[in-house]
Parts: sequence; C-alpha cells; structure tokens
Amino acid sequence: MKGARSFATSWPVAEKLGCEAAMEQPGPPGGPVSAKSASFQDAVRTLNTLQTNASYLEQVKRQRGDPQAQLEAMKLFLARSGLQVEDLDQLNIIHVTGTKGKGSTCAFTERILRSYGLKTGFFSSPHLVQVRERIRINGQPISPEHFTKYFWRLYHRLEETKDSSSCVSMPAYFRFLTLMAFHVFLQEKVDLAVMEVGIGGAYDCTNIVRKPVVCGVSALGMDHTSLLGDTMEKIAWQKGGIFKRGVPAFTVPQPDGPLAVLRERAEQVSCPLYLCPPLDALEDGAPPLTLGLEGEHQRSNAALALQLARCWLQRKDRHGIGELRVSRPSLLCQLPLAPVFQPTAPMRHGLRDTEWPGRTQMLCRGPLTWYLDGAHTCSSVQACVRWFRQALQRRKGGPEVRVLLFNSTGDRDPAALLKLLQPCQFDYAVFCPNLTEVSSVGNADQQNFMVTLDQVLLRCLEHQQHWSRLQEAAAGPDLWSAPSPEAGGPASLLLAPRLPHPRGASSLVFSCISHALQWISQGRDPVLQTPSPPRDLLSHPVASSGASVLREAAAVHVLVTGSLHLVGGVLKLLDPSLSQ
Repeated sequence: MKGARSFATSWPVAEKLGCEAAMEQPGPPGGPVSAKSASFQDAVRTLNTLQTNASYLEQVKRQRGDPQAQLEAMKLFLARSGLQVEDLDQLNIIHVTGTKGKGSTCAFTERILRSYGLKTGFFSSPHLVQVRERIRINGQPISPEHFTKYFWRLYHRLEETKDSSSCVSMPAYFRFLTLMAFHVFLQEKVDLAVMEVGIGGAYDCTNIVRKPVVCGVSALGMDHTSLLGDTMEKIAWQKGGIFKRGVPAFTVPQPDGPLAVLRERAEQVSCPLYLCPPLDALEDGAPPLTLGLEGEHQRSNAALALQLARCWLQRKDRHGIGELRVSRPSLLCQLPLAPVFQPTAPMRHGLRDTEWPGRTQMLCRGPLTWYLDGAHTCSSVQACVRWFRQALQRRKGGPEVRVLLFNSTGDRDPAALLKLLQPCQFDYAVFCPNLTEVSSVGNADQQNFMVTLDQVLLRCLEHQQHWSRLQEAAAGPDLWSAPSPEAGGPASLLLAPRLPHPRGASSLVFSCISHALQWISQGRDPVLQTPSPPRDLLSHPVASSGASVLREAAAVHVLVTGSLHLVGGVLKLLDPSLSQ
C-alpha cells in the first residue's frame, strides 16, 4: 500500500479522547452552509469537521495537555454557548460512569423513570447508525429536524462569540455534542437527564455538571489505558472523579483494589457511596424480574439502575419508590450496602421494556441468527461469550455453521480478545474494518477522518494473523497449512491465510462490512439488501468452499463483536429502518 490516505471510515473512534482540547483544528475542507438552507446531512457534515485528521491526532497523543485545563475549557465553551454551569442544575442529572455496562445501566435507568410518567433526556455514546441517537427525548433519538435546528443554533452562537486572539473557535466533536445535549434538554424541558460519561470521569467533558441528583459507577475493567492508566486502581481514580459533595453514589461489586480507590475518592469529597446488593436480594420473596436485555451480566447493570432510579425518586420527593426490606450486611465490608427494597410495578415494567441495540441483541432471519454485542474489553468479551454459548444451547436441530465477525480499534489488545472467543468453536472467522461500504460518500453519519484506510486494513490483517496463530496453537503442528500473509502485503478485497482444515476455523478479510455480510448471508437473509457483490468476492478457495457450506447449512449463527462501531455498521445494513 502506498502512503497513508485519510479515509472516511465508520464513526469517530477517538472522538472522546481526553486530549480533545488540543484536537480543535478542523479536519476535512468544506465549511458550514447557511442555516436557512441546511439539511440534516449538512449539519452532520459540518459536525464532522470538528474531528481531526489522522496525522494530527497522532501528534496530539504525543503532546497531551493538562486535563484540568481541558475541563476549564469546556466551561468556557458552555459560557460562550449562552449557559452557565448553574443552569445545568435544572436538569436533575443522573451521572453514570464505568468501564462495562454504563450504557446499559443508563438505558435501564431512563426506561424505569419513563415508566413513572417522567419526561426523560438521555445522552450516550457512541452512536450505532445515526449521530442523533446520542441525544434522546423519552427514549427516542431527536428528529433530524430538531437535530438540525439545535445544531445550527449552537454552531452559530459559538461562531459569534469566538475570540479573535484564540486559534480555537469550536469545541471538538464530542464536546460539541455534549453542549448540544445540554441545550436540547433545557429547551425541551425534561424532568431529568441521564448522562453517560464519555471516557473516564474526572476530566470527561460531562463532568462540568456540579450538582447531579445521583451518580453511578458500573463494573470497572481495563480500557482506554493510554488515557486513564494501566492499572484498575488508576482507572478507578478517574471514574471516581464524578463524585460530588453530598451527592449519593452507587456502585456494583468491584475487585478490592479499585473498590478501595472509589471509597477513598468518595471520602475526599464527602460523597456517600453505597454498594448495590445483587438483584437476587430484591427478588427475594417476589416474582423474578424480567430484563429487556439478555445476558447474565445485565443483572448487575439492572441492580445499579434500580438504585439510581429509586434514589432519584426519593430525592425528588416522588411517591411509589418501593417498600424497604431488612438489609443484609455488606460481605465486602468496604462500603455500606444500598437499600434492599421491593421493586414497584413501574420499575418492573421499565426493566422489562428496556431496549438498547447492539448489546446482547439477537436478530433471527430465516436460517441466519445474528448475535450483536459491542463488547470490546476482556471482561465484556467473556460476558459476551457466555451469552452466545447459552443462546446456542437453546437452539438445536440440523447441521449448523458458526461465524465470527470481528474488529477491534484503539489501544485494545485484539489477541487477548480473540483468545477469549476461541471456546465458541467458530467454523469461520471474518475480519473487516468499521466501514459499511468501500466508500461512505453521501452518508455523513459514517465519516471519520481520524484513521487512514491503510491503518484499518493493516489492522484487520493483524487480527487475522492473531487468529491463525491461536488456531494453530490449539490444533498443534500442521505441516500442510500455508504461511500467513505478511502484515505489509497487498490489501485486496479478500484474503485468507490458508485453506480450511478440520482442526480450526478458516479466516477471511473483507474490505468493508457490506462485502462481509454478503459472503456470510449468501442471499439467505430476507431483509439484507446490499449492492451486487464484486466479481472477485469468491475468488479465494476459502471463500468459494465456505459459500457452499453456508448455503447448505440448516442454521448459521453469526456473532458480531469486538467493536460497537462494527456492530453499528452491521445494524445499519440488517435494519434499514434505523437509517430513516
């Protein structure tokens, strides 16, 4: 491949980096159009100019600024937009951080409180298909018309208030959307806003909120280590940065070291921190709770959501918050135990009716079943594997084929993630970038200027090589297997390291999600509509022989994981209604 080329791949992979303050140089050319004639896609394209290009991003990572100064810069942007931090107190915010499950926890919490008849705002990231998914009113993404209106109102306000002596006129991508969410929620007069932290907590731009009603910390793990630290304790320190004086906070069981750090962070600011009892304790003597999200790990997220919702209702003097039961002492003895109570009917309905696409989601389409989970840390992939294998145990009959569709981005360890996926016994492993089509021109929601085409294709080849080595190690020496391609080899449409053999999954690399889904589905998904496949889609022996296997199988089980952005690209093609 020739020199690095900037390429518009799916969704911002580095949009929320703690170094955003230094990332406020516009990316691709093409300034804003007038608000009068602007469309939704015009707004999204202009928003995308607040990303940066790949080469500049690398420079920023090497020259990271003072994180506290970045938080102060966010307050200045807020003031320039016409708001003060005191104005955010009106939003009655529930602020949630964590490594795993913070989005699911927020989704549960929002749905529970909506079941009480409250008007809810919900800010989350990343988006799966359209950027307006990040800002929701009563569980629904704001309309393209509302997104366009609020975007240009904020954009022009910031343009009008820029300081000629400063080279920074606009906040970066994630900051802008955070500011926009505050404005939307205030203008739409929500009763409360559930705010999901972007990355970390202490220096995340959502942390300009000074008086949330309640805070939550979901399960901790190793992620974004180049920004948050390389130990669980350092990561816990960052997450505990959202604690505020006198504001109740709740967390789920954590390893001793990180839990001690959370306790210390809470004590430093006189924040009452409680440990959530397991969901079993709340179900004791009552019918079991039904969760709208599958997977055993969602029970921890639901337990946290129940405490957050109940605490919010209690602090706002709402009735019907659940009858208290006798609490059992905390087994960890590090934190006081949160109340054990009987979940009310609205709480039960909220948990049951929660929807959160791309997380332990199943789509059954004829002989194909798609399993979608954006797990991207070791612990979340372990939970994903448990969910996938349990789901397979419930489905029997006829010869079946198991396919893995995988990608990983950022500073994550793909070899470690892939090793955890091996017990699923896949027949085929497929790798592709987070790129829906070879070209995303015309779809602004999928533009990302922070990576190059060369980078994403080479990364897929590296994933393939990791998988091949893991398969060879599991199978033992195989004198007949062909050598893996070199990392710097040609990135054609389709590559495979070796011909299939019975002791391990064959692997393929495709240049985009669309081509990968065409090969996997073989025209058997009644909803999937993709352009005519390229002529060389079956040119490799593995692709050709595998196509026959996939066409004849009674059932094809496809696990899509490793990246929420990959899951979003797959959902865009499998469910066209999400793009409407």
